[in-house]
Amino acid sequence: MAASATLGVFIGNTSSFRKSQFTLKRNAISELGFVTSQLSGLKMGSDFSYEPAKPIVTTFKPAFQPVARRVCPFTGKKANKANKVSFSAHKTKKLQFVNLQYKRVWWEAGKRFVKLRLSTKALKTIEKNGLDAVAKKAGIDLSKE
Repeated sequence: MAASATLGVFIGNTSSFRKSQFTLKRNAISELGFVTSQLSGLKMGSDFSYEPAKPIVTTFKPAFQPVARRVCPFTGKKANKANKVSFSAHKTKKLQFVNLQYKRVWWEAGKRFVKLRLSTKALKTIEKNGLDAVAKKAGIDLSKE
C-alpha cells in the first residue's frame, strides 16, 4: 500500500507540472504581440527597422618611430623566404636577411664621407662603378644624407 500511495503522489505532481509548463509557453507567445525567448528572457518586437552602424573614422598615428626596413636602398635586395630543413627533413619557414652594413663611404663630388646602410653586394658595386653612378642609377640623392 505504501508503494501505491507514493506512486499516486508522483503521478499527481508530474501532471500538475506539465500543465503549468504548457500555460507558461502559451502566455509567453501571446503577450502583446511580442516573442519572448525562453532561453535568455529577451523580448524582440516584430518591427525589425534598424540603422546600420556608421564606421568610425580616425587617423592612425603610431606611438613609436618606425624601424628601418632590412632593404638595401642601392640594390633593392630584401629578405628571402626559405625553408629550414632539419635532419628528419621537417621543413620550417624562416627568413634569410640581407647582409646590411653601416659604412662610411667617401663621396668625391661632395668632398666628404657619407654614412650609408648598404648590402655587401652594393659595396662591391660602389667600389667598381663609383658612388655617384650607383646612387644615380638607384635614384638616391646623396646631398640630403
